[in-house]
Amino acid sequence: MPQSFLSLGSNQGDKEKNIKSAINDLSASVEILAVSKAYITQPLYYHNQEDFLNLALKIETTLPPEKLLNTINKIEKKYGRDREKEQRYGPRPLDIDIILYDNIIIDTPHLKIPHPRLYERAFVLIPLLELDPKLTCPKTKKPLRTYLDSIDQSNWTKTPKGLTLF
Repeated sequence: MPQSFLSLGSNQGDKEKNIKSAINDLSASVEILAVSKAYITQPLYYHNQEDFLNLALKIETTLPPEKLLNTINKIEKKYGRDREKEQRYGPRPLDIDIILYDNIIIDTPHLKIPHPRLYERAFVLIPLLELDPKLTCPKTKKPLRTYLDSIDQSNWTKTPKGLTLF
């Protein structure tokens, strides 16, 4: 069964509840294999907003990538996310991204795997590497650790040891 890695974040409402409930909702469609610690992180691109709570999931699923994306979009909408009206990189009650899906590469207008900003985000890389320290990028064939080593982590991750929610 294909394995995938998802990144979840929230910075509106009850962040912890949003993420825990979303994981529960996801478990109806995918098998959750592992959950990283949760990290409180500063917003990266648009700074005038609350801090985020971020974590990563390792999952197995029979859903093809496009159907997994549709499932994720429905869950985000359930928690109040409106992609049409929200500010890009602005506050949101729930954000779920497909970071990796097996070793495939997809580049369509609606879906890009691996996630195109994976390489610049400590709040994605740290939880992913916690789940699997040997992960490599299917596109560049480089270990993800090399990207983490090349970005400034100090401004993004306020709690490097993480918070265990599960």
